[in-house]
Amino acid sequence: MASFMRFCFATLFILVITSSAPATTAEEFKVGGDEGWRQPNANETEMYSRWAATKKFHIGDSLRFEYKNDTVQVVDKGGYYHCNSSHPISVFHDGNTVIKLQQPGLVYFVSADPDHCKNGQRVTVEVMPLHQNSQSPSQSSDASLAPSLFSGARSFLVVQELVFFYVAASASFNM
Repeated sequence: MASFMRFCFATLFILVITSSAPATTAEEFKVGGDEGWRQPNANETEMYSRWAATKKFHIGDSLRFEYKNDTVQVVDKGGYYHCNSSHPISVFHDGNTVIKLQQPGLVYFVSADPDHCKNGQRVTVEVMPLHQNSQSPSQSSDASLAPSLFSGARSFLVVQELVFFYVAASASFNM
């Protein structure tokens, strides 16, 4: 009977660990899809905004910028909205830039050519934490970004199943 109890607790432990672990796989997104990173035509100035709106970006994902005769710059919010690339955070000009998204929040990218930027060659992506909770990234504290073993509705269901399993195992010993 003691070996059965050890088996039950070992099974319970493995079930808790595997059920509550996040299933995360990093994705690589080609900015602009098949169009790549280029100056939009006059009637496409929102192409990058529309592209980003259809995606969900998470920590660990990467953005691939493919371009010719241009530059990708990471800028702050003001640099993005005013197409001012005079104080970039990062500059890339290799034609095939891959940028790993490493923290939650908004990240702003622009073409270093101010005319290209003003014509729509810029994109903002919102990077979500690995474990999305009900708060937005700007409202969450650093402590809430840490993964929790029992976070979310899925984990609540797992806990319910485990309690049921424990009660059923205990009841079978009393019979």
